[in-house]
Amino acid sequence: MQQVFHDMIAAPTRDEAARQDFVYSFLTHIRRELWPAHRTVFEAAVKPKLRPGASTRGQQSDLARAMRAQPHWQMASALRVVSQEVLWDTYGEKITRHLPDLIAKARRYRDSNRKRGSLRLNPDLVVPRYHTAVDIHMQPGGYHVEVQDRDDVFEGALFDDAMWTFRTREGGPLNENSGHEILSFLRARYPGLRPRRILDMGCTAGNSTLAYVGSWPGVEVHGIDVAAPCLRYAHARAEALGMAVYFSQQNAEATDFPDGHFDLVVSRNMLHETSHAALPRIFRETHRLLAPGGVFLHLDLPSTQTAGDDFDRFMRNWDAHYNAEPYIPKLIETDQVAVATAAGFAADHVAVLYIPEEHSFAPPALRRARPHVVVGRK
Repeated sequence: MQQVFHDMIAAPTRDEAARQDFVYSFLTHIRRELWPAHRTVFEAAVKPKLRPGASTRGQQSDLARAMRAQPHWQMASALRVVSQEVLWDTYGEKITRHLPDLIAKARRYRDSNRKRGSLRLNPDLVVPRYHTAVDIHMQPGGYHVEVQDRDDVFEGALFDDAMWTFRTREGGPLNENSGHEILSFLRARYPGLRPRRILDMGCTAGNSTLAYVGSWPGVEVHGIDVAAPCLRYAHARAEALGMAVYFSQQNAEATDFPDGHFDLVVSRNMLHETSHAALPRIFRETHRLLAPGGVFLHLDLPSTQTAGDDFDRFMRNWDAHYNAEPYIPKLIETDQVAVATAAGFAADHVAVLYIPEEHSFAPPALRRARPHVVVGRK
């Protein structure tokens, strides 16, 4: 699979391309060889020694302590942390070199009389503390930090470009496969769905967002995020690719759109990057924004209903402790159907499940890692 080098991608030198190839190989080895071996270590060296009635839930459990004592756990975890740091350094240096040109291009797309979509920023928006208090994914500064005084796009450019390698080049040529998976699933589950407007919450650089453009005749696509550098980049990226998206800087907990403005509200991996307190507000806002009969789908980490065994729960919390994603444990333990019901959705209209394999846009070898969603209809 080849990456699409659109106008907003910073072209690498040969040395930079070689470094990117190394990071890809490094990450691929960790994910496909070292990470699955944790289960083997658990089954062979830890599980047989767990005494009957041992505590296996939570990060301070007997299971967790025993796993952390294993040399394989220590080695593989250390390498994964290093791989994340090397990923951001590798792409960050390249983008820093290109940053003045990227900012100039983004300005031209923003100010063009021929632009297809729009960009609406809110300098008075207060970025939530669950973003300002932590550099999520160890991305330096997080998504929202401005490294330039005016019209900065660094964090958006970094996220878009680095995700191609972070997802081991399997996310689609534009890192858009998750959007196509969501669309394929929704068409099968709700065959009569014909949205006029779609809202992508937490759109970041607009990767999945672009999959929704043209998904139904005449559909209007909106993307929101709290991070201005990502939105500036997302808008320029969409324009460079000839796609109309209406981006605005807003908090998914409380937007300025009218009641019932959308027929479909979606998000991808946003919920685990918000706080436990924010989650009910996001679901309430989702309900408010949907027109009668409208559909929502939030794709994220499994909840207690589908989270697997205790070992799976322990492993899913790795990112919370070592990759600056502290809200994961609470999300996994949250009954998302109950949250949706409390927000106003009828319980029999909401489901928590995995997207079936036949809707996956991943290569066959990776299709077992199916996306988990909470989905419902108003």
